[in-house]
Amino acid sequence: MGVSRRNCSRMKLGKWYTAGFTIIFIFIYSYLIQYVRGQDVNYQDTSAQSRILNKPLDFGYHHYDEMTAWLRDFSGAHHDLVALYSIGKSVQGRELWVIVVSTSPFDDMVGKPNVKYVANMHGNEAVSRELMLHLVEELVNRYEQGDEYTRWLLSNTRIHIMPSMNPDGFEVALEGYCQGGRGRYNARGFDLNRNFPDYFKQNTKTPQPETEAVKRWIHQIPFVLSANLHGGALVASYPFDNTHNSILSSFVSTPSLTPDDDVFKYLAESYSFNHKTMYKGSPCKDGSQGFVNGTTNGAAWYPLTGGMQDYNYVFHGCMELTIEMSCCKYPKAHELSRYWDEHKASLLSFMNEAHRGVHGFVSDTNNNAIVGASLKIRGRNVGFRTTKNGEFWRILLPGYYTLEVYADSFSPQEVQFSVVEDIPTNINVTLLREESPATGRTKEPRLLFSD
Repeated sequence: MGVSRRNCSRMKLGKWYTAGFTIIFIFIYSYLIQYVRGQDVNYQDTSAQSRILNKPLDFGYHHYDEMTAWLRDFSGAHHDLVALYSIGKSVQGRELWVIVVSTSPFDDMVGKPNVKYVANMHGNEAVSRELMLHLVEELVNRYEQGDEYTRWLLSNTRIHIMPSMNPDGFEVALEGYCQGGRGRYNARGFDLNRNFPDYFKQNTKTPQPETEAVKRWIHQIPFVLSANLHGGALVASYPFDNTHNSILSSFVSTPSLTPDDDVFKYLAESYSFNHKTMYKGSPCKDGSQGFVNGTTNGAAWYPLTGGMQDYNYVFHGCMELTIEMSCCKYPKAHELSRYWDEHKASLLSFMNEAHRGVHGFVSDTNNNAIVGASLKIRGRNVGFRTTKNGEFWRILLPGYYTLEVYADSFSPQEVQFSVVEDIPTNINVTLLREESPATGRTKEPRLLFSD
């Protein structure tokens, strides 16, 4: 017997009612389960912004997964001021995270300098790792609260902060161990601060993924100022770390001074004197070495080959210090708030030194940026180069200087200028093309490098 059209319609309608009831039941059931478990069902309340704003960062150690989660949440909650990116991976595949804090976190700020902090290069030197997370939070909080200095700094600087260059080492290091080498090296047993190309001696150490990533990073971004943050002492160290006197250095450590020694000493003292106790230069142990004003030339302390601060300075024109932040390499977590209180003023003020000295642009007569022009301050034989936008920066103390500018296919030029305290000197240099001797026509430019 056939089924009537009316009965068929009723059956279809009943199926739709059943399906709808089932969907509503599942939705209500899920809602009640979340409610009973204490889970927030409101989308806004479960957002990264709500979690971050309602819970300040604690003073404890954050292992890789915790640190990654916090960095992602914080950058998501403050995307107008913060951007998170990775420069590569460690031996064991952990991301080498960098977080940018700036009013332009995603894009270059033409004419504004880049600065960086690199922490936890030795995995068991852990204080710097946590202090960098607190620095990120501090900068954002101060900006949002209207702090005048912070708002100016973030509007005129791109600050790149790497909490851990050696995440693999940190994972095996032990809290409470003030000395020792467990966790110091990367997962292949290499000291990352002996793994960079060296100006004085050939470095035969096998390049490691972490150092290769940092080298690419420094090549891509024209950093002006940097600090490499360590532990095991309390001192601000400056280049050179190595010396030509290899035989003599085996018996006695002597200073190895850069052409910019005056600037490096100033930068080191600016950090130590803003610290609550570093400037006193007290040794970590009775009978051990102390440091005048809490600073030292690296080679005068102990020479090393393949260090990162010399590489930054010689190969990329970036002025980098090595800051030893604590006598104990991996102190108990309850001490972290004290270290933050001691270093906070130094960390905040140091970044502003990137705006000291001279800056400007190098272009041709058509106002086109000259990429990779070589620059040098007369009498200071470590040079620097213009960026892809033709920009340059050099930290200098007050005085009178001569800037020498060279570029392929252009006539060299010299510019005399002065630097005064607190106000950076701006110089825009225009280079003229050289004429070809054979044809009398101008040569086509050949760029020295291009990021």
